[in-house]
Amino acid sequence: MKELTCIVCPRGCRLTIDDELNVTGNSCPRGAQYAKDELTNPKRMITSFVRVKNRENTVVSVKTSTSIPKGMIFDVMNEIDKVRVSAPTKIGDIAIKNVLNTGADIIITKNIK
Repeated sequence: MKELTCIVCPRGCRLTIDDELNVTGNSCPRGAQYAKDELTNPKRMITSFVRVKNRENTVVSVKTSTSIPKGMIFDVMNEIDKVRVSAPTKIGDIAIKNVLNTGADIIITKNIK
């Protein structure tokens, strides 16, 4: 038996998962899926920033377009650290397409004029 707290929504359901991946304690189907994914193939979203090369001491926030395998977080962060973008930027611009073949893009989340 495993116990998890669901992080899909603010409700924070207390989940119990047995050896056959049967989930109890969830208030919605998303909680059951979260528990199964967390035990078989954990994934996380990444939020970070990249430097703006034509603006001194300026960074712009970025995030992954979808969750990536938890074991790849540091590799993806290393790729993000290498990137420099130019202003202007707008929300939704892609800083890195399909980072490390994860299927996730690194997307800019702030407008800079």
